[in-house]
Amino acid sequence: MKTILLTGKTGQVGWELQQSLAHVGNVIAPSRATMNLANADSIVATIREIKPDVIVNAAAYTDVDKAETEADVAMAINGLAPGIMAEEARRIGAMFIHFSTDFVFDGAKTTPYEENDPPNPLNVYGHTKLAGESAIQECGGNAVIFRTAWVYGLRGRNFLRTILQKAAEHQDIRVVEDQFGAPTWSRMIAQTTAQILAKPSDANGIAPGIYHLTAAGSTSRFQFAQCILDEAQRRERYANLEPAKIIPITSPQWSSAVRRPRNSVLSVRKLETALGLTLPHWKTLLSQCLTSQDVLF
Repeated sequence: MKTILLTGKTGQVGWELQQSLAHVGNVIAPSRATMNLANADSIVATIREIKPDVIVNAAAYTDVDKAETEADVAMAINGLAPGIMAEEARRIGAMFIHFSTDFVFDGAKTTPYEENDPPNPLNVYGHTKLAGESAIQECGGNAVIFRTAWVYGLRGRNFLRTILQKAAEHQDIRVVEDQFGAPTWSRMIAQTTAQILAKPSDANGIAPGIYHLTAAGSTSRFQFAQCILDEAQRRERYANLEPAKIIPITSPQWSSAVRRPRNSVLSVRKLETALGLTLPHWKTLLSQCLTSQDVLF
């Protein structure tokens, strides 16, 4: 079995990866104290001690607003650490899988973004994630970058949990109606990654490069919030949720001063072609997520 070094095990994608990848190989998921991504020596020492066949980097600095005032920390984790890991992976002949974001784009395009569209991040977080992509590509080697967007699950900080929490507290909910994307369940990301790594080494695996990994379809933040409550209220475990008033607002009306892309829809045709599959629609994934028995709060 492959030895898989996984970072970010406590994040919403990382937690799911730890479960999914356990069926593929021996997963070693060091804590932040053991492998400090803000410390180059810590990264190198951990990789050289473990000597993994695969490195899966699910760790990231994801606080978009806070990144504006902690740019150095965000760059260390999002921009510099991926390049160090990619270089170490290349040195030992390991595969490197990294997760990036729609925030590398400015959202001005009116159609889904393709992998080769020019990046143009609007904020510090987006700039640091783009720096990580660039560092990985400069290293070469067997490196795969998955850009994803609008990730949610029943763990961690995300849009779905926020909507359900506010509904449980019977609060009105103000939601932006002019931002569009494909809500993507963290478990689907993990399972797709595991599916790729489960292929025998002599099979035609995925080629190095950048791929978009999101659910199919698209919606607005406002419509996603409505769908979350509609789906939840059909299930007994969410019986305490009262119909909340969802108030549509525009991006300028939102309290955050950080600019976010209005169009976060990523084309997934390249990945679907490479894997020979059709990625599930976001509504299907939402239904599966809310039906799962994960602990919510």
